[in-house]
Parts: sequence; C-alpha cells; structure tokens
Amino acid sequence: MFTFDDNTRLTVLATSITLAILSNKAEADVPGRLISESEIAAWDISIPPSGAGLPEGSGSVADGAELYAAQCAFCHGATGTEGPADRLVGGFGSLTSDAPTKTLGSFWPHATTAFDYIRRAMPFYAPGSLKDSEVYAVTAYLLHLNGILPEDARLDAQSLRAVTMPNAAGFVAAYPSDN
Repeated sequence: MFTFDDNTRLTVLATSITLAILSNKAEADVPGRLISESEIAAWDISIPPSGAGLPEGSGSVADGAELYAAQCAFCHGATGTEGPADRLVGGFGSLTSDAPTKTLGSFWPHATTAFDYIRRAMPFYAPGSLKDSEVYAVTAYLLHLNGILPEDARLDAQSLRAVTMPNAAGFVAAYPSDN
C-alpha cells in the first residue's frame, strides 16, 4: 500500500494551491470584453451569391487596372497569369482536364462572391484595407481580364449582380436561398 509522508502531503497541497492560483490568475489576465453591435456590424460584411448587402460605390475597369498594378500584381503577376500566388486569369476549358486551372474566370460561379473574397481577404499583406469602390474596380478589372466585362465597364451593386460567370452552372447550391 502506498502512503504519503507529511512532506509529500505538503508538497502536493502546495502544488495544488499554486496551480489553482495560477489558473485563476491566467483567467483573470485574459483580456476580453463584450463587443458592441457596431463592432459586430463592421465584421459582418459577407456577401452571398445573391449580392444581398453589397455596399454603395462603384469602380471602373480602368481604375481597377491601376489598383491591380499597385496592390495585386506583386503576388498574381502583371497579367494575372504569373506570380507566386494563385493564377487569376484564363483556364477556360480546363476544368474537366486532369490538370484544371481554377481561376476567377474559369471556376468561380458568382461575381458577387469574388467581390466578397477580394473585399475581406485582399491584398494579402493588408486584408480588408481596400475601400468598397476600389474593390468594385479591382473586381471589374479581373472580370475584364477574363473576357467577362468590356474595357469600358463600371461595376456597382446592381451591375455586379447582373454579371453571369462562365461557370455559373458548374455548381449546385447547397443553400438555394443564398442564390
């Protein structure tokens, strides 16, 4: 039978008390507070395929070309087909091949969700830093590079919803109410 001597009991007791104190102190030191409705609203910016919640603003292909050169080309290349990050242009007809090229033009089913992704996640080094009009412009430019919009196009909430992507029929909606 195993028994504790008094020194072992004191060591176990002291260790237990120390752990309890440290545990409570760690919980007390964790910063935190309830966040406000306005703080939640600032992060609640997801745009579904339907385009519900698209913000005000607009951007042209020409403005997007300038922004792309300054903010995106470093990662995606000057034409969207080269660079260390994902290719954004081309890939048409490759989705059924053994090596599909999944780009904005060949793969994405909704222009609205491309806008959403660019708005929340790009540029990589400063996600969410683009103004809404800049996101419309970059989206317009990328859609133009993929042959989806003409060179003189301008996107806003209405015109973005009206864009039909080449692979729009390539997906089955998991939640039909989001379309």
